[in-house]
Amino acid sequence: MRIIGGARRGLHLADVGAGDPAAHLRPTSDRVREAMFNLIQNGKAAAKSDPVRGKRVLDLFAGTGALGLEALSRGASDVTFVDDGKVALALLKANIEKMQAQETTEVLRRDATKPATNTGAAFDLIFLDPPYGKGLGELALAAAQIGGWIAAKALIVWEEGSEPTLPAGFTLIDQRRYGETVVTLLRAAA
Repeated sequence: MRIIGGARRGLHLADVGAGDPAAHLRPTSDRVREAMFNLIQNGKAAAKSDPVRGKRVLDLFAGTGALGLEALSRGASDVTFVDDGKVALALLKANIEKMQAQETTEVLRRDATKPATNTGAAFDLIFLDPPYGKGLGELALAAAQIGGWIAAKALIVWEEGSEPTLPAGFTLIDQRRYGETVVTLLRAAA
């Protein structure tokens, strides 16, 4: 697993092998991550401006942190990672150190479906990569919306094993299948 693009392109992240099924740790492959960022930065979501550069990023179900760190490499201003898995948090912290990104990242050990109320500024770009097929993405997105984590017109990038149920208050921008992974791009209401 490595950073695909941006300032830290080629940086190898902590090796997780096939992941940790017991901990629901399933890293996004380099190929899918590259396709995802091409879709974000060159597709319909990028019609007016770069949806990554200078944005505040929230990475829910962060796992290894590869999605948020990829965004940071591509110019995001800062990333907040949310995960509650012991294995995931250890890998995430190792990857933040490898990236030398301690100053531009924050790690919150929480259940992504219950993130509490956000006390800071809302986020412009949200990655949502829950364990597949458990309905946790819907719960996390609703909780983040209620808790003030999602800025008006924020871009949500949702990785799931099948097409998710689209929540009210969001507009579908694009949806693509990459093997067993469905990537859905949503825009939050103004």
